[in-house]
Amino acid sequence: MNACTRDGEGGSPTAVVIDDATLTDDDRHAIARRTGTSHTAFIDTSTADAPMVRFFTSAGELTNCGHGTIAAQAVLLHRSGATEHHGSLRTAGRTFATTAIRRHNGIEVWFDQGVIALADYADATAGDIIAALDLQRADIAADVRVASPGTPRLLVPVRDHLTLLSMQPDFDRLATECRRLGYLGCFTYALSPTARTAAARMFAPAIGVNEDIANANSVGCLAAHLLDTSGNGEIEIHQGDTLRRPSSIFASATCTGSGIVARIGGAVDLGPPIDLRAPKPSSQLPWR
Repeated sequence: MNACTRDGEGGSPTAVVIDDATLTDDDRHAIARRTGTSHTAFIDTSTADAPMVRFFTSAGELTNCGHGTIAAQAVLLHRSGATEHHGSLRTAGRTFATTAIRRHNGIEVWFDQGVIALADYADATAGDIIAALDLQRADIAADVRVASPGTPRLLVPVRDHLTLLSMQPDFDRLATECRRLGYLGCFTYALSPTARTAAARMFAPAIGVNEDIANANSVGCLAAHLLDTSGNGEIEIHQGDTLRRPSSIFASATCTGSGIVARIGGAVDLGPPIDLRAPKPSSQLPWR
């Protein structure tokens, strides 16, 4: 299916599998490679109150995945036959609230991201990761920050949309730097003049995804950063344009007694089911 579509088009191709207790993690890795998508979500529905979701890329398992969460909840609503569902999902030891609603152009999903930790980026070799992104110091519009909803990543503001679109990172070097520093990847963005919308690109070669079409968790992180620095925690992010897969993700951050939390939303266009047991070349998968 396509998660986080924009005006009913594009979105991030995401595979969702109703998990089988007989599957091993090696099987799940193989399925993630087979589907041809950047991320695959596996849903264990044996606990109906809060289904457990695990996420795999071709490189390994992730503790969480924002657009995968959105896709998984859309599948659960679709399977139930209901028009709306308010429930919860579990992943990596955390249970969080979800909402899914059928719309005329797909399924709208929201989920609570939880507390987002923010820190200043002060690594002594900061220039190495900026250079790996194909950026100069003059291209950086404001302070770079580390944000973590569980896994840290860099938020990198660039001076304008053209700078964002023209970036050609050195993915091998970027993967090395992100692994060395313990980052999932780098979320680069250019705010609009009103700061209510932004264009963004997410680079995560360290986990096997050179550029992500839609990175919902990073959008929640950006909303938390904007709330912390400007008092405005509402944002709509456009991603995927450089990959010809336009996506939109919405986030709203608020302050709580536990810290800054975010709520993230996106639309899902359900594709046809596929039989992963039958031989099928990747070029024949429905999103190719």
